[in-house]
Amino acid sequence: MATPEGDPVSVPGLLARNAARFGDKPAYREKEFGIWQSWTWKEAEAEIRAMAMGFLALGLERGEHVAVIGRNRPALYWSMVAAQMCGAIPVPLYQDAVAEEMAYVLDHCGAVFVVAGDQEQIDKVLSIQDRLPAIRHMMYLDPRGMRKYDHTRLHALSDIVAEGRVAHERFETELAARVRELDADSTCVMLYTSGTTGKPKGVVLSNRNIVETSKNSAEFDRLRPGDEVLAYLPMAWVGDFIFSIGQAMWTGFCVNCPESPDTMMTDLREIGPTYYFAPPRVFETQLTNVMIRMEDAGRLKRWLFRRFMAVANRVGPAILDGKRVSATDRALYTLGEVLVYGPLKNALGFTRVRVGYTAGEAIGPEIFDFYRALGINLKQLYGQTEASVFITQQPDHEVRPDTVGVPSPGVEIRIDESGEIYYRSPGVFEAYYKNPESTAKTKDAEGWVATGDAGFIEEGTGHLRIIDRAKDVGKMAGGALFAPKYVENKLKFYPNILEAVVFGAGREMCCAFINIDLTAVGNWAERNNIAYSSYQELAGHPQVLDTVQSHVEEVNRSVAEDEMLSGCQIHRFLVLHKELDADDGELTRTRKVRRAVIGEKYADLVDALYGGATEIATETEVTYEDGRKGAIRATLEIRDAAVVPAAPKAMAAE
Repeated sequence: MATPEGDPVSVPGLLARNAARFGDKPAYREKEFGIWQSWTWKEAEAEIRAMAMGFLALGLERGEHVAVIGRNRPALYWSMVAAQMCGAIPVPLYQDAVAEEMAYVLDHCGAVFVVAGDQEQIDKVLSIQDRLPAIRHMMYLDPRGMRKYDHTRLHALSDIVAEGRVAHERFETELAARVRELDADSTCVMLYTSGTTGKPKGVVLSNRNIVETSKNSAEFDRLRPGDEVLAYLPMAWVGDFIFSIGQAMWTGFCVNCPESPDTMMTDLREIGPTYYFAPPRVFETQLTNVMIRMEDAGRLKRWLFRRFMAVANRVGPAILDGKRVSATDRALYTLGEVLVYGPLKNALGFTRVRVGYTAGEAIGPEIFDFYRALGINLKQLYGQTEASVFITQQPDHEVRPDTVGVPSPGVEIRIDESGEIYYRSPGVFEAYYKNPESTAKTKDAEGWVATGDAGFIEEGTGHLRIIDRAKDVGKMAGGALFAPKYVENKLKFYPNILEAVVFGAGREMCCAFINIDLTAVGNWAERNNIAYSSYQELAGHPQVLDTVQSHVEEVNRSVAEDEMLSGCQIHRFLVLHKELDADDGELTRTRKVRRAVIGEKYADLVDALYGGATEIATETEVTYEDGRKGAIRATLEIRDAAVVPAAPKAMAAE
């Protein structure tokens, strides 16, 4: 099927169009054994068709679910499109999920096929297969370590592709019929939510959701066939599906898969993407590494960096937005481009970035402005799985760190009386799989979706500003507004602080848990000849606590300036003895804080913060990489932080 304009309405339809229109242009690249392998659109289509016919040979039926687990690799992306061609539904899973998490998703969707990247993922599925009777076949991409396994229901993906090629005469007609059946309402993919408040929900997204959203967002930023993107984010995340399949199929740009997470930064520099997305934590980590390297650099390099970054911070964003600056400043900025900005962008892999985005959490204004000062067109967007990503985007020349932009093309937004944000668009999901109650609670009969976030639209600009998660926004005992994420994001702006969790709803004051950033604090310790043997030891070091306290008090001064939120200053805090971890259930796989879980798990620490104790001994269960459980014990110091008297209005009960 096609639209009135002649555009295909399904992902397989876009694939066929691209093979015809961009046949010899690169579609996918993958670095393997240190060498970049490349496939054109014609070659990619041939591989996908052969894989689809191999799936048919194994008996894949319409409407069945195919689970895909592994790191970003072209063949795994192809397996999702091949499943769609068969009329089946791909369900990508997080590759770092433990077996128990996988068991829930595989059972809930009733997956009949599992396409896995390597032995590690196959082992996880095999360990739970007795609870998954629906699985008929498992396939693996990397054959290393798989020789002695029972291959009764286990196959090399390359063998399935080869069988599909051999059997093409048997399945050509059937495959063509199934592809013709696909329309805008056909299910394109099912993606599971991160599950911050309970079990993940299967979000059913149609071809209309993915194709129209990809079209609108690509046209918004003028993406084109010559663009390059690096595919390194989890394949189970809706953003990666939109960037690496949706927008790639719509525009015909090239998707590049790094060799491994360890080589990602090297591969990023080699590819030099023109279109790039990263969550704030990636940009924060890169900036932390830059500052660490500058601390170790020679005196001249440090002077040049500071001198020209001062110029960039003053005029860089204005130059990027095409505004007028003085001839002197422009000349200095041009010199800085040669001496500092250009080499730095090249080292980061950002030399060719034409459009960059960050989302998921608020990014610190200083961090955001740093990249834009270098001339990188970094912008913010606001989105959800249920929206097929895009709710708002920042137009060029209207980029600010304190908003998430204007409604994306085709999106409508309204704010209800409680301040919660609602939207509707062509990207709005079809339903939560096997969960009509949650579907009805989230999406009304007119298609409006409740985001669960609180915010407001600025008068005059039309830009949306996010305050916090609606369920987390509350009142303190004295009547002051409580918005923990607002304060947590301010704390995480500091390179030394990796994560923060603020408590205070219904209480007289706010208190916080802090996680230090081991890379940044560890580098500081090495430069100052401070010995430590573990995260726990470094987190409890008096000088580290002093530094964190100075950050907390600086944040308090900043929060005090906001009349509405000045009551959210942190009175007491402690530095946790371990990093919050998804394997321990404290974070989601997309690194969102599971606030209720943390509050319950560390109830003794919360009680100590509010009970006036100066230290507390605690024991915490942890999960090791191999799945074993253990316990760590620690005595944590609790500190008081200086606060600024709250503004009178903020303390007045409504």
